[in-house]
Amino acid sequence: MYKWTRTVVGVTIVAVLGAVLISMPVAIASAADAEPAPPEGQEYIGSKKCASCHFEQFMSWKKDAHAKSFDLLTKKYEKDEKCLACHTTGYGESSGFKDIKSTPNLAGTTCEACHGPGSNHEKVCKPFAKAKKLTEEQEEVARDTIWAVLPGNICIKCHQTKAHQKSQTPKELKKKK
Repeated sequence: MYKWTRTVVGVTIVAVLGAVLISMPVAIASAADAEPAPPEGQEYIGSKKCASCHFEQFMSWKKDAHAKSFDLLTKKYEKDEKCLACHTTGYGESSGFKDIKSTPNLAGTTCEACHGPGSNHEKVCKPFAKAKKLTEEQEEVARDTIWAVLPGNICIKCHQTKAHQKSQTPKELKKKK
């Protein structure tokens, strides 16, 4: 009797877990579909402009390795497009990082690397700048002009070794273990 009960309980648990796991992609997709895509045609503005409203987040980011990712490159790699794709913001986009001299505000992995270009977000939210707390309507307007996080697994784009791909980092730039 004990073995039979244990088997029935085990099969039931597996069935319930299977049903939950099968329905998860639908729930995740529904949540992603609920967030509207920000307007097309936005431009990169740089993290200092983000800081004017999101100062606490900006200060937290400044202490993070992402803020200093461009600084990891030696002169030899500061123009290498394989490196710039991850160590700058918006590289390869019309308003993204070009070079350290003309677009220093996009050096490093800035806010917009994860949230997308913020020109429209900045423009739409400017009237809210002095508000201590946004209304629900203002929050919705602000949210609909920028991504909470870009769709897809944006982290894996650069953190390739976690995606089971070979790292593009040159041997001389890899940290010694």
